[in-house]
Amino acid sequence: MYDVIIIGAGPAGISTGLYTRRANLKTLIIYNEESSLEKAEKIENYYGFENGISGKNLYESGIQQAKNTGIDLKKEEVIKIEIIQDRFQITTNMGKYAAKTLVLATGSKKKKPDIKGIKEFEGKGVSYCAVCDAFFYRNRNVVVIGSGNYALSETNELINVANRISILTNGERAPEFRADNVQIDTKPIKGILGNDRVNEIEFKDGSKLKTDGIFIAQGVAGSIEFARKLGAITKKNEIVVNENMETNIKGLYACGDCTGGILQVSKSVYEGTKAALQIIKDVREMNIDKMKNI
Repeated sequence: MYDVIIIGAGPAGISTGLYTRRANLKTLIIYNEESSLEKAEKIENYYGFENGISGKNLYESGIQQAKNTGIDLKKEEVIKIEIIQDRFQITTNMGKYAAKTLVLATGSKKKKPDIKGIKEFEGKGVSYCAVCDAFFYRNRNVVVIGSGNYALSETNELINVANRISILTNGERAPEFRADNVQIDTKPIKGILGNDRVNEIEFKDGSKLKTDGIFIAQGVAGSIEFARKLGAITKKNEIVVNENMETNIKGLYACGDCTGGILQVSKSVYEGTKAALQIIKDVREMNIDKMKNI
């Protein structure tokens, strides 16, 4: 059992971990995807680097600093997060981990698949959360767009609810998945069609597939997706937090680009620090309460 698990190894996540570990909290950072920081050729507006520093070097230095501090780091893909008996259970492609508190720090929302009609039909048959919306598609035919572990996780959420599920990889390699009511199609997608709601998928070869709903699960799940699944309040693809980086879910924090505002390293470091200080306080109070009940 960890005191805190942090998802994301960018400036926000690493900064949180540095403070929680130095406060002697058992800390785990899980990260998988490349950080947007790595794509910055040179950063010249961050304190302490008189000649600037490349984003890649800053990112790698942060990870090494975390290791030197004694933080556990695992490069794994998080595919599911649940709250079980007031604890967060994180499932990755490699195993399961539990924590008293959880920090989402994987950056801002990724680019949506370049498929015509996705934006137009959001909330009208296009969804980004099977846990949230599966109920509305009982005994109906749905589509999951994606090909990785995240797409398979979303499919599993739908498998006992929907009548038929079509996993559309949009040209990517087909995943290994077998179920009586699941079919897989690798054809590239041209667009989403419908009137007031989604009605069908059109492929680039001219063929079409009727569907009642579409779940977008391309690539890897990020902070926004996990926040929504846990019931955290989001607004315009940003996680809503208070001044201490707390969400409306007890024990769940978010910091960095996923909370909106200026997308700068300095802002991410600040929010990571704020989150850490609150987590340290909260975990210590949890431990005191536990001792009282013994």
